[in-house]
Amino acid sequence: MVRQFIEVCTKALMWGKIIFPLSKLRFYPPQFVVRDPIVQGVRKAFKEGNEAAVIVYNIKNLKDLSEQIPQFLYREFIKKLKIYFRDVIRQEMSEEDIIALHDYYSDGLSFYIRVNHDRHCISEIDGLMKKILREAERCLHTSFPMLQPVFDMGYMFVEKKNYSIREAVYKAQQQALAMAEKRVQSDFNEMLYTISKVISKKDIYLLAQPIIDVQTKEIRAWEMLTRGPQGTALESPLQLFSVARQTSLLYDLEMVVLEKTFELIKTVECKQDIFINFTPITLGNERFVRDLKNIMAKHKNISPQQIVFEITERDSIEGIKDFLHNIKILRAIGFRIAIDDTGAGYASLNSISEIMPDIIKIDKSVIQNIDKNSVKESMLKGLLLIAKEAGSLVVAEGIEREEEATVLSRNNVNLAQGFYYARPKLLKKEVLFSL
Repeated sequence: MVRQFIEVCTKALMWGKIIFPLSKLRFYPPQFVVRDPIVQGVRKAFKEGNEAAVIVYNIKNLKDLSEQIPQFLYREFIKKLKIYFRDVIRQEMSEEDIIALHDYYSDGLSFYIRVNHDRHCISEIDGLMKKILREAERCLHTSFPMLQPVFDMGYMFVEKKNYSIREAVYKAQQQALAMAEKRVQSDFNEMLYTISKVISKKDIYLLAQPIIDVQTKEIRAWEMLTRGPQGTALESPLQLFSVARQTSLLYDLEMVVLEKTFELIKTVECKQDIFINFTPITLGNERFVRDLKNIMAKHKNISPQQIVFEITERDSIEGIKDFLHNIKILRAIGFRIAIDDTGAGYASLNSISEIMPDIIKIDKSVIQNIDKNSVKESMLKGLLLIAKEAGSLVVAEGIEREEEATVLSRNNVNLAQGFYYARPKLLKKEVLFSL
């Protein structure tokens, strides 16, 4: 009987290896099981054209905390921890952007969010993470003043190209945890190596979207858009810049973008204006002006008047020591300054008064369906008055329909860009003056 049982098991294992080869199987650690609601939420976000990201808060001193207090109080602490984070997240985020809350694992907790390209950016995620942590820590300190949990934070976008959403979610979770912990010999080091390799080899490519004269329909300028190595997870600008930011290599990456842009202008002999996106962190770096002059020395045929530095990402300029000083130097050299996402929030409006930009870019949230919304058209008129007072040109972003373009035309908006006119493309000589 025993012999027969062994023979049956042996045959079952043999057929199992044939039907389910080990190379095709995926094993997940027992402490993390992706629940269906998370997978379903991520899948729905992808179908709607959005991204999904996992944010991790790791408790560095969890073991020490567990030894400081009785077990029943420790369990109460963990329970309250989850409740406070859940409540703060719901206060700070809209319900539609939350995929899953307080998924608890090992030494920390995580939550999943929907990321809309038009409403979110990397610096906003950074700011959101810090704000949630501050509020949760305040609540914890009130309830458990004797405990001092120490948190690390990390986040990662879920890769769309992975054949299995479940596996992609797990991978993003592990990478976000690695970003939070910054462990030795971990995924963090692998990502650090990967992004360092991208920067050292300048392994990025640039797409260009035309900026159109609303009245004449002629191309007046191009905005450069960065993509990482083709066919990799870092091809997505969200992935590329989020990893660079968390590994403290954002400045290096943006300088590669600047250098590649100058090289592209020279190669295609572009004479039109070029918009290049920069975060205030980079523009405020004490090395920026010096490094920019080194690049200019290699491309003396490119005039500073041709380049527009577009301040993007909605980063606050407060506290960035050399930002306004560098802006003055850039203007003195001949470069122009644009502010992105105007109308999307207080930060961009406040920046206008401090910087007095040459160009104001009106956010897509104002332009979308403006032909159907009189309040939005009133907002547009108000922003045009602000631009006139500041002496700034106006570029409207995100135009997707003819009706939206008509509203811009009757309000005498200077310039516009969006899918209605043209999608981003590789910049070549033959496309410089054609739509």
